[in-house]
Amino acid sequence: MRTLILASILSFGGALAAMADDIIKVQTNKSVVEALDDLEAAVGNAGATVFARIDHAAGAEKVGTPIPANQVLIFGNPALGTPAMQIDPRAGLFLPLKVQAYEDGNGQVWLAYEDPKETMDELDDVEKSPVIEKMRGALAKLTAAAAG
Repeated sequence: MRTLILASILSFGGALAAMADDIIKVQTNKSVVEALDDLEAAVGNAGATVFARIDHAAGAEKVGTPIPANQVLIFGNPALGTPAMQIDPRAGLFLPLKVQAYEDGNGQVWLAYEDPKETMDELDDVEKSPVIEKMRGALAKLTAAAAG
């Protein structure tokens, strides 16, 4: 019985570690606001459209539950998203792309995003498409520029 419980705990722990691999984190010495301002500028310079900027910390403050700085930028480019949705319309569930800038418990600021290859792994034809690598490359370049 102990072996079964231990095996279950180890399996569950492994599943948690795998889920964490889906999220790419980029460290920055900038504040959350500065990093997201720079990301927004990089997105615009790349010809993509910013759809929304969400300030989770401001929302938390409104309900009297403060959290460290935490914002999300939602953006997209039809040149990347449309081919994915042509392959499988359900790709639209995962688009547009988003990047979060947040301050952790140690005061370190991170840019984080889901790896599109992992996010769309249920959509086999999309996951194997060259458009996924283009999305991954765009996210890596944009977050590196913002973190700079």
